[in-house]
Amino acid sequence: MLSLTACNQTNSAQAAPQSVAAKPVSGGTLTWGVTTEPACFDPHRSSQQNAFWVIRNYVDSLIYKQRDGSYSPWLAKSWSVSDDGKTYTFNLRDDVHFSDGTPFDAQAVKANFDYIIANAATTSASLSLLVHLDRVEVVSPSVVRIVLKQADSTTLESLSSVKLGFISPKALASNHDLCGGGPGIVGTGPFVFSAYQRGQSATFTRNPDYRWAPKAAQHQGPAWLDKVVYRFLPEASVRTGALSSGQVDLIEGVQPTDTSVFDHVEGFQFLTGPSATTSFTLNVNYTAWPANDVRVRRALRDGFDLDGIVKTVYLGTVRRAWSNIGPDNPDYAKTLQGSWGNRIAEANHLLDEAGWTTRDSDGFRTKDGKRLTIEVGYPQPYIRDSRDVLIRAMQSALRQNVGLDLRLRVTTPGEFESEKHTGVWSIYPNTDNPSDVAMELWDMLGDQGFLYQAIPKSDATLTRKINEARRLPVGEPRRKLLGEIQQYAVDQGYIVPLYAPQYHLAAKSSVHGIGFEPELDGPASAYELWVDKQGG
Repeated sequence: MLSLTACNQTNSAQAAPQSVAAKPVSGGTLTWGVTTEPACFDPHRSSQQNAFWVIRNYVDSLIYKQRDGSYSPWLAKSWSVSDDGKTYTFNLRDDVHFSDGTPFDAQAVKANFDYIIANAATTSASLSLLVHLDRVEVVSPSVVRIVLKQADSTTLESLSSVKLGFISPKALASNHDLCGGGPGIVGTGPFVFSAYQRGQSATFTRNPDYRWAPKAAQHQGPAWLDKVVYRFLPEASVRTGALSSGQVDLIEGVQPTDTSVFDHVEGFQFLTGPSATTSFTLNVNYTAWPANDVRVRRALRDGFDLDGIVKTVYLGTVRRAWSNIGPDNPDYAKTLQGSWGNRIAEANHLLDEAGWTTRDSDGFRTKDGKRLTIEVGYPQPYIRDSRDVLIRAMQSALRQNVGLDLRLRVTTPGEFESEKHTGVWSIYPNTDNPSDVAMELWDMLGDQGFLYQAIPKSDATLTRKINEARRLPVGEPRRKLLGEIQQYAVDQGYIVPLYAPQYHLAAKSSVHGIGFEPELDGPASAYELWVDKQGG
């Protein structure tokens, strides 16, 4: 669904409306070249940002997050909140059904939440959004009540998330591998998942019955396209070549070196999305040796020239980060700007003070016969936008500047899940997609969130502040506290923000309706896309 639309400008903080030369037309197939293949197509199990906007083609949510941060109806036509903030009552649309014919109703809402809770071992990404859920009550077929254990100001954000979108109860109860995608995974969305070739492509066909787009959408009724095909093209040069030669109509993950191929070039358009959710960040497990010493964490944070590395890798197309929160977010802590990084002499002093005073034959610092090594475990399906190149550049600089061995290890999603559930990870590099800052900080740094749920000795001060922020209503006191939390996390070296990612898309000039969904902080589904057949 679209609330943001795209523009032919680079580095735009927010995308502006794309000029449309003609009235939208129905029909046709659009082929979209994407950088990464979803590791899982089940919205309740996926934790991969690049999967979410593909999943959006067949999954809708109760409510829709709008460009200004407010929420509007979607599958729920209205809602109310009790005075104590613990009970949310949703009046559902009565004309919605899943593409297998099953009605969408209060029982379907409950079935999806029950599914998430019952499969806690594999639904941690969505289960974290329900941490304060007490129960779901089916009041009537068209009324559902969500009761919380305590007030939570992030509730509407969570309910607008694709992670809490809806799959047909029949599909949930089937033996089909929902992560594996294909026709067996069924939603209410504008497209039906019709075919999947692992390693090649995913194909979605128009849902002719679709009549329940959010009010923020640019049109109502079925999608314009008959079909959209996502081709998995991990190599940047291959994506660029595929669009240049007309093999695909649209690509994402345009590399900085390829911008000039499409930007202000006849026959093409180049589009840049917002950066309102999170920065690409190293999340440092501050309970794991040797990063359990704040002096080591601060040396890691300050022992290299981040500005220079980001400029070298991304050629000025992205901004260096100061917080793990995106700079376009209204709760971003601007006071962090200029407060840390590239303090190499100080980093060396800290490591000397921490006892890392000797060096091995490779120039790395040692103490008690052990090398100063911290591992970055990066699941291969999540690597995109030259982020591994960025980490390797940091690796080289830290070795040369301070003698710290930052070791990049490419893992599998299964390995990471195992490490996370046992709490043995060292550094996890990622972006997260909640644009509510309290939810994001809780997810990455909270004691029950995505990363620290299996770590028993998390920072009590940090945890208390984050939990308080989730209880506070949206307003200035909450914003001030969120700023304090960001400052504290950076000061303690719990996070090392790197850069503010933005989606860079390129397309044929005949493609229209390209946009970005605010809740995803990334490309929207194909619902608004249409092709000018005369132009293409």
